[in-house]
Amino acid sequence: MPKMKTHSGAKKRFRKTAKGKLRARHSFTSHNLGKKDQKRKRRLGRPVEVAKSDEKRVRELLHK
Repeated sequence: MPKMKTHSGAKKRFRKTAKGKLRARHSFTSHNLGKKDQKRKRRLGRPVEVAKSDEKRVRELLHK
C-alpha cells in the first residue's frame, strides 16, 4: 500500500510547535491595510494557535 501524502496546501499554511500545538497565520492581513491601525497590523502579523474546532481536520491533512 502506498504512503499517504501530506496535503500541499496545509503544509504551506500550518506549522507544528515543539509541544505539538498547531500554529497558523492570522486572517485579514492581505489587503485594505491602509485603514487598519498599526497596532492591529502588528498583532495580526504574529501566528496564532489553530482553533480547537479546526484542529482535527488540520492534523488529518498534515498526518501528525
